[in-house]
Amino acid sequence: MSRKKSNGEFTAFDVVYEDGSRTSNRKIANSELDGAQDDAVVRTIIEAQDQKVAELSGRPRGAIKSIARSAGR
Repeated sequence: MSRKKSNGEFTAFDVVYEDGSRTSNRKIANSELDGAQDDAVVRTIIEAQDQKVAELSGRPRGAIKSIARSAGR
């Protein structure tokens, strides 16, 4: 039996950091985006996610170099 497709609650982004590392399919709730297509809004949300993870893990992320929508999402 195949998986039911999601109803589009999230948008996924690929993030490349200044140090060359990359994270794929970073999810942001569409309700947080609120229809905004501005990269600054997406960057702010992902930086907040990174900060929260860094606080919990004790391992900070580097600065974000670029952000792009994940392919096929």
